[in-house]
Amino acid sequence: MRDVNPHIVCSLCAGYFIDATTITECLHTYCKSCIVKYLQSSKCCPQCSVKVHETQPLFHLRADRTMQDIVFKLVPGLFENEEKRRAEFYKSRGDLNPKKDKEATTQGENASGPRLSSIINKPQGYKYRYDEQICLCLERFSTQTVQHYGKRFQLQNLEKKFIRCSIRVLIAHIKAMLHKKLNIPTTLEFDVSCEEEDLADEMSLKQIYLMNWYEKETPMLLYYRFQEGNT
Repeated sequence: MRDVNPHIVCSLCAGYFIDATTITECLHTYCKSCIVKYLQSSKCCPQCSVKVHETQPLFHLRADRTMQDIVFKLVPGLFENEEKRRAEFYKSRGDLNPKKDKEATTQGENASGPRLSSIINKPQGYKYRYDEQICLCLERFSTQTVQHYGKRFQLQNLEKKFIRCSIRVLIAHIKAMLHKKLNIPTTLEFDVSCEEEDLADEMSLKQIYLMNWYEKETPMLLYYRFQEGNT
């Protein structure tokens, strides 16, 4: 835990992330309440000082449910303690009106406030089908023909170029799919790019979306081509 702590602790409150929230401009993560309060007096990221937004910094905050689930799984008792703390808070405030109480009962929530959402209270929540989804369009960058081990390969368009998949999918997964769908040997490598920037294999679609596409309409457009130097 000593090695992991720097990655799951909020630099503003020095506690473990609760309602983990990421700044889209720089991808630094904080507790939601911490960063919202901080941005009331400053428009820059507390860690790197990049300007979040001149007038509406909250528009550039995104909930990071994957990070929050990781924190709840790593830290024993954190989820249960936070759930109990919230229940006591709502009970002391008496903020829920009868309509909300009725909705909470219908949805299986207690009357003390909304429950946390986590893979801890959804045993199969770690599976890809429960993830946030993202829409992609995979386009051929250009017409290419290469010689590879004595055979000629021409880069083709995908028959079905529109894809809906988990935000956890990595560029490495996209490349593996391209090899399979286009019947290209794995020794002939691809480059995948977004906004003219080549993407590393370990990057997730969520990272790419936050850095390059969050203000644009879906689907997110990725280009693929044969990697230069393939022979």
